[in-house]
Amino acid sequence: MTITRQEELDGLRRIGRIVANTMQAMARVMEPGMTTGDLDAVGAALLEAEGAEAAPRAVYGFPGATCISVNEEVAHGIPGNRVIMQGDLVNIDVSASKDGYFADTGASFPVGPVSARRARLCRDGRRAMEIGIAQVRRGRSLHRIGNAIDRFASARGYTLIRNLASHGVGRSLHEYPQEIATWRNRDPRRIDKGLVLTVEPFLSTGAHFAADGADGWTLYAEPAAPAVQYEHTIVATDRGALVMTRPG
Repeated sequence: MTITRQEELDGLRRIGRIVANTMQAMARVMEPGMTTGDLDAVGAALLEAEGAEAAPRAVYGFPGATCISVNEEVAHGIPGNRVIMQGDLVNIDVSASKDGYFADTGASFPVGPVSARRARLCRDGRRAMEIGIAQVRRGRSLHRIGNAIDRFASARGYTLIRNLASHGVGRSLHEYPQEIATWRNRDPRRIDKGLVLTVEPFLSTGAHFAADGADGWTLYAEPAAPAVQYEHTIVATDRGALVMTRPG
């Protein structure tokens, strides 16, 4: 989607705030002993109360309102009977639509105290996303996003999951420019003013790819290693990026 009118920006901001508030509320109630299904029910109720529709279920038939991935699960974890434990890394990914606009956000949260290495991974994962967002501006090539993230990750000894990419969003969950690499690449496509996209690097302490699980949805780190994901939906402008998925 490319924003051309204020009413479009307003609509995107509304759903962006909804998904951001939902994710943050889920993170606040998350505690050891609850299941990922319990956590998903919280998210589902919040989206319904706002008149928003969970996008993974509506668009792809995903068996949950949100994607909740724990530890070795990199993405698209199915909410269910898995019990959240002290020291886990839990990724909460919330995407939804309202009034024809879609927004997508995600973050990885430590459950209680975690090792210094995992805490650093979380801090650097968020920083990697921010570095990618800082590259977004009208007229720039898309490859600048991945190249900047890759430089940051490599300098700190991390790897990037190379088959999970950022994407266009706005009028559907995944749309033009389709896949946007968050690793070193040569994508020559230019960013238009008003372009709506996500920036969502998957930073890891050793994994390079996400492998399919037996359930047909959940993706696992390969080789096995901790990984985190942080994601915002943004709009490109002449002066930089406007973040749509901030709580408020």
